[in-house]
This record gives sequence, C-alpha cells and structure tokens, in this order.
Amino acid sequence: MSEVSAAEAASGGTRWKRFGLALLPALGAAGVLVALTAQGSIAASFAVSGQNFKVSADQLSGTGFAQYSDVATSADDTQHPVAMSVIDDAELTNLCQSVLMDTAVGEVTLLVEAGQGDTPVTAESMVIDVEQLSGDAEFTNMEIGRDASTLENESGETGEVGAFGQQADTVEISGLKQTAWAVNAGTFKLSGLHLNVKPGNHECY
Repeated sequence: MSEVSAAEAASGGTRWKRFGLALLPALGAAGVLVALTAQGSIAASFAVSGQNFKVSADQLSGTGFAQYSDVATSADDTQHPVAMSVIDDAELTNLCQSVLMDTAVGEVTLLVEAGQGDTPVTAESMVIDVEQLSGDAEFTNMEIGRDASTLENESGETGEVGAFGQQADTVEISGLKQTAWAVNAGTFKLSGLHLNVKPGNHECY
C-alpha cells in the first residue's frame, strides 16, 4: 500500500471511529426507548431532550381522544408549550419517526420506520407532547372547550382546573405530520421495525 493510500485509510478509519462514538449515545437511547416503551416501563413524566422530533403516518385511527395545553420541560429547565394529546388505543399505518442530530461528522438522521405492511403499529395509553400537527382529521362525539381537569381517558391524564380541553370518542387522521417533544405509551408494538442512521438530512417530511 502506498503512503497516500495508507494515509487515506487511516484518515477514513479515524472519521468512522468518531462517527461511531458520536452516535453510540443516540443509538443507545433509541434502543432503550423502543424497548422500554414496548414493555410499558416509561414513566408518565420525564425531562425531555433539547431536541424535538418529527412523526408521520399515512393513517392514525384512535379511540378515547383527549387534548389539553401543557408544558414539556428539558433537563436544563427550558420549557416548551405543547398540546398534550392522549389516545387510549391507536393504530398507525406507515409510521415514520426522525431525529436530526448534529454530530462530529455533521448532520445525521436517526430514522425509525414501522407498520409498512399489513400489520399497523399499535399503541395503548399513548400520550404525545405535540408542538405542531397537520393532516385531515375526523372526530366523533367531539367536546370542545371542556374543562381540562374533567377530561376522561384510560390513562387518567388531565389538565389544570379551568384550563381549555377537548375530547372525542374516536379520532381519524389521514396524512399525519407532527412535531413532538415526547411520546409515552403503556404498550407500543412496532411491526416491521427498521432503525437506520443516515448521514445528512433524511427526515420523515
């Protein structure tokens, strides 16, 4: 091997080592998140990271929907206003979750995909700290303006007395696109799970 090629190989090896070291914490956190969520071991409240993430799905079908305003707090006490969305039972088709991260080797996307076949992703007692949401939505037996402290759902999630809230028996959202700070679920079954780390920006939308 020539001196030039040897130097290139050494440089490349160093870059990939740094790449791996930069991603180990992210991959570890993602793996723990998937495992704990699937087992229903995540607490109802935790300090969120300083970075939000994107979620998309072709279709979300849920029963037992409730929503109220709240604040997600990072470990450094930064507060993020959110719409706390609660769904007792949910099915999501063609789910995509992406996190864009800055690393020593530049931008990297942590991408999670599931429910792309005949079996959708399912979740029970799902609570989402939503910053932004879009799509075509349909609700049944909708109640808008209900006191947030009186909302009814299996998770027992309610807001403060006097705060604005809304709830519905069912929710259907087509073309779901949302930005969130956190997701909790008693059970989260990810059929056909694929987790990828891709250099560059490969967000869900």
